[in-house]
Amino acid sequence: MNAPIRPTPPFRAEHIGSLLRPRPLREAYKAFADGRMDEAAFRAAQDESIRTVVAMQEALGFQGVGDGEFRRSSYWAHFVEATAGLDVAQARFDFHDDAGHSTHFLAPDITGPVRRGHSISGAEFDFLQATARATPKLTMPSPPTMHFWAKAGAARRAGYADDRAYFADLARVFQEEIADLAARGATYLQLDEVPLAMLCDPALREQVRADGDDPDVLVDDYIRLINAALAGRPAHFTVGLHLCRGNFKGQWLSSGGYQYVAERMFAGIEVDAFFLEYDTPRAGDFAPLAAVPRNKRVVLGLVSSKTATLEPPDELVRRIEAADKHLPVAQLGISPQCGFASTVAGNPVTEDVQQAKLALVQEVARRVWG
Repeated sequence: MNAPIRPTPPFRAEHIGSLLRPRPLREAYKAFADGRMDEAAFRAAQDESIRTVVAMQEALGFQGVGDGEFRRSSYWAHFVEATAGLDVAQARFDFHDDAGHSTHFLAPDITGPVRRGHSISGAEFDFLQATARATPKLTMPSPPTMHFWAKAGAARRAGYADDRAYFADLARVFQEEIADLAARGATYLQLDEVPLAMLCDPALREQVRADGDDPDVLVDDYIRLINAALAGRPAHFTVGLHLCRGNFKGQWLSSGGYQYVAERMFAGIEVDAFFLEYDTPRAGDFAPLAAVPRNKRVVLGLVSSKTATLEPPDELVRRIEAADKHLPVAQLGISPQCGFASTVAGNPVTEDVQQAKLALVQEVARRVWG
């Protein structure tokens, strides 16, 4: 089953992006918000935490490293803060846990014409590139994230003739940002996409229909939107799409295997790789992987970032062998299913557990791919 380690992204061993903020950084966030710390001291605290977490990733052997999203209050917040025409409002969906509890959350909302006034992630990337020896990996929220969670009709209320007019402006924001990042030296980007994964849930599709939207149309629109956002990127610029069912303090938004979107998504979205959650039965089986074209890669999110339980390495190897029946192991890699802290609060695991899980990803990658 062995296949060679790839020298270019996506790598055999990956992690999804966000990492637990260490206690000094969490305290700095609170002190800054309360006015007890000035901006220079706050940035210095972020810088030091990022240097430490980059060194940790490199010591574990990761070939692609990120900054843990330590400069963000959530994985999408910096995008909304930097983009005219976007704000936050209560989302039209709720998070859930295995005990049946639900939690409301805030999400991107559309308030007016969308424009990129200045760099969104440029400063993050500049510092990461100057700090890391390994390939700097940058994450950004996906374009559909800026639409799906808002109340139905948000684009029209913001002054757009229809959703597609809004999508055209939104795609332009991404095009400009990606061009700027490439000019700074970026070569590896991951888009974090939740809506397409949520639309795999039959119950959620019914909720969308009740709101007056057609799930089938949304899937096609979102595929076109993602492709438009990536139009014009340099040939050497690798892009992966992370499919997520929601990640907030260990909670989730939806269930359902990938079959509903598999053929359209895998063949239709012009990315180099897909990062797929496969940590629980909510994700379904590996059969949809048969629809992945041979020129694209899949990183299997087999290790949970939501629980402290450490997965047995032998079981992870067996799961990769099961996936190999649908997609050759040469096209596969392994990662946690999501980041460990999509918000500053983080998931209910410790930093020691986080590091053990990242080390487990590396161990299994070496066993499978050498």
